[in-house]
Amino acid sequence: MVQSRAENVDAYLAEVPEERREALTRLRELCRTELRGFTEAMAYGMPVYERGGVGEIAFASQKQYVSFYLMRDEVREAFEERLADHDMGKVCLRFRTPEKIDFVLLKDLLRATAAAPGKAA
Repeated sequence: MVQSRAENVDAYLAEVPEERREALTRLRELCRTELRGFTEAMAYGMPVYERGGVGEIAFASQKQYVSFYLMRDEVREAFEERLADHDMGKVCLRFRTPEKIDFVLLKDLLRATAAAPGKAA
């Protein structure tokens, strides 16, 4: 998918490939449940979850994978062992297919992000 121009997350989800829509909708619901006090928005063509005006979590349907962006350094460091077996960039966790999304891991990452004090680095 080329960078989305959707104005909101509902419109974003409506335009993602059908085979990814269910998984991304589930990921959105997980974010909305676990990230209390965060604001859902669109930034850089993807859904982002902000606290205090700073994006801390985002996700996107990319051409080759579903990406999950985790912007808090301390959370990534705390989960280093669990993330080691995954395709991980600097802040982006990549899942090649929707079936490979580790929702248990993502839930734990979201909870740790919500519990982290202050703004993301």
